[in-house]
Amino acid sequence: MFVMIKNWLLGATEESEYKLLSTECKDGVSYEVRRYDACKHVCVSLEGRNFDQVSGDLQRKLLAYMSGDNEQGEVMNTPVPIIFTVFPRDDGSLNRRLVAALRIPSSFQIAPPSPTDSSIRIEERPGMTVYVLRFGGFAGESEFRAEALRLMCTLGDSAPFHRKQYLCCIYDPPIKPYGRRNEVWFLQDEP
Repeated sequence: MFVMIKNWLLGATEESEYKLLSTECKDGVSYEVRRYDACKHVCVSLEGRNFDQVSGDLQRKLLAYMSGDNEQGEVMNTPVPIIFTVFPRDDGSLNRRLVAALRIPSSFQIAPPSPTDSSIRIEERPGMTVYVLRFGGFAGESEFRAEALRLMCTLGDSAPFHRKQYLCCIYDPPIKPYGRRNEVWFLQDEP
């Protein structure tokens, strides 16, 4: 686990590749439209507690897997971002169901190591087009909710995106004090 955190701190990471489709600005809010190809992710989920209570625990489980806590003992570069799928209620608050995921590094996509933790699974995720709003600072549930609302209002009612879930993305380790990168992603409805 120490190697993984050290790599993350030193920037030894592998960012998910994407195709930038456009950069938009509406009502003073800039956002991007990106296309990600299908790939495998390592995932873990939990229900019953809120985002701020469990996000750190879920991150640690994923980082342990990437640090060699898998059947093959493989240590992999830290992929970024850590992606949390959240499910908003009608009032904007988040359901107490959370799914955390990391993209499997490119060199392990064909044959990812098998998890030793039964709560962790390998999942093939389809390609996706996302609306992305980037923001800084330390982000917890309230910050992600505020930025999601800002992006949702900017996109308006006519934009083709999923409204029953969105993705909260963290790029930096918790001890990085400044220059932090976070993003909110809305999945575009596929034709």
